[in-house]
Amino acid sequence: MKLFIKSVAVISRACGVIAAVLILLAILVVCQMVIMRYLLSASTVWQTEFVIFSLVGATLIGSPYVLLIKGHVNVDLLPLYLGKRGRRILALIASTGGLLFCLLLTWNGTELFIEALQGGWTTDTVWALPLWIPYLAMPIGIGLLSLQYLADILSLTMGHGMPFAMQSHNPYEGE
Repeated sequence: MKLFIKSVAVISRACGVIAAVLILLAILVVCQMVIMRYLLSASTVWQTEFVIFSLVGATLIGSPYVLLIKGHVNVDLLPLYLGKRGRRILALIASTGGLLFCLLLTWNGTELFIEALQGGWTTDTVWALPLWIPYLAMPIGIGLLSLQYLADILSLTMGHGMPFAMQSHNPYEGE
């Protein structure tokens, strides 16, 4: 179990690096696009789509890393007043719901990817990027997010890690 949890953490960290690289590439392409359009008065063909797809891909592929570091938006009013046991139960319920949603999204994203690949779908621009390329980010990113949810659930059931990214000591806790 611990090996699985650690392996998923390594994969999630790699997803964070990939997302950062995609964002960096998007920034560089925007700079290149500005130079091409405004300084050289040249047209841009692929840059806008590349930036859009890179940022969406970074969001999807970076999501396992965000879950790993508990970097998502978290309303902790209820967990703040629950004890450790209640917090753990609430985290298990929330993580299970997140896992089920992500599994469904992975399934639908995989179907969309396969349909775009088999159908030869492309963008409606001059670049005509095959759509299976950006669509691949959904089943990969959300599939790996599902693995991170599973690792979190296993970690919670084994008693490791504090749910909701809370400190181990809570001054309001009645335990």
